[in-house]
Amino acid sequence: MVTTNQQAIQIERQPSPERLAALGVKTWGIWTKEVSTFPWSYDEAETCYFLEGEVTVTPEGGTPVTMGKGDLVTFTAGLTCTWEITQPVKKHYSFG
Repeated sequence: MVTTNQQAIQIERQPSPERLAALGVKTWGIWTKEVSTFPWSYDEAETCYFLEGEVTVTPEGGTPVTMGKGDLVTFTAGLTCTWEITQPVKKHYSFG
């Protein structure tokens, strides 16, 4: 697991199918977004699993973090950041 920016973004690279099944990832909603850049704030934690694409997320005052297809990522509540989607994204997501 890769942990960055004081645990604000946690990345698990290429988790096993068993890990994804245990989390119930396939039952989560799906979100898609084209290449774009936008600000975002997390009121509550979000865990997501990237099916497609690549994005660089830059926490406010922090270091950019790149993630994409095959990554299981958790964003902590209270995180304010900028998303820069460099390849169209499709991901499963779950809040809370």
